[in-house]
Amino acid sequence: MSNQDNKIAAPAPVQGTPTASGELDDLLALMARLRVDCPWDKKQSNHSLIPYAIEEAYELGEAVQSDDDEDIKGELGDVLLQVVFHCQMYAEQGRFDMSDVIATLQEKLIRRHPHVFEAETLEDDAAVKVRWDEIKMEEQQAREARGKPKRRLDNTKAGSALMQAQDVQKQASKLGFDWEGVAGAVDKLDEEIAELKNELTDKSETEVKTNIREVEKELGDCMFALVNVARKLNLDAEAATLTCVHKFKSRFGYIEAQLAAAGKRLEDSDITEMDALWEAAKRYERSS
Repeated sequence: MSNQDNKIAAPAPVQGTPTASGELDDLLALMARLRVDCPWDKKQSNHSLIPYAIEEAYELGEAVQSDDDEDIKGELGDVLLQVVFHCQMYAEQGRFDMSDVIATLQEKLIRRHPHVFEAETLEDDAAVKVRWDEIKMEEQQAREARGKPKRRLDNTKAGSALMQAQDVQKQASKLGFDWEGVAGAVDKLDEEIAELKNELTDKSETEVKTNIREVEKELGDCMFALVNVARKLNLDAEAATLTCVHKFKSRFGYIEAQLAAAGKRLEDSDITEMDALWEAAKRYERSS
């Protein structure tokens, strides 16, 4: 199914105050209404939603780990929202709609399970995995026939930006595109930081905002180079960053607790006081 064969029309917005019916069509109509009447939803694009889709997938993982039904339902709904939101915008562009997405998924599931829907017999899950990979290879050959050849780095694992950066560097290294040691990676990091500083030094806030896309590129180069240093040290960049996140949250929690003990809120404090408590949190870490 494609918009070449069918004229794609976005769902009609729901009128009045909707109810939670549990029906997919009603959800699509609700999303269409939000695109018309909600200022935030109206200004979104498929690209602007990418960070939210990634965030919701992580939050779903945390909810499943918690095994709380209400949390899981909520997070599954948030993931579904991303699918509905994207489908609504692509339908507005006349490209495809939810029914196309569902049909594509159905076709894939049927195609990849010949042992279920056809006469083919597979003995165990290992045989299923082998057959699955064979079918994926056939699908790739079909993509190549449509003019979409597979490149050597197309096997980069899906995941956070840090995870993808480390994996793509690892794949490139296997092909000989790499520094000999960590020193080269550190030198490259210094080079990228210098370029970022050049975009920021002696620039007014207006100048930085005007050139924000170049700043974004240089910042990305710095982060990519830092991931490379982690990889050369056989460290996981994602794990290292998460360690830092947890450390920051712990220290900030210490600040909040100390202020509360003094009868103060975070909003009642200033950077000087909070910075002093931050240093105290570091000393507390070392002593405990």
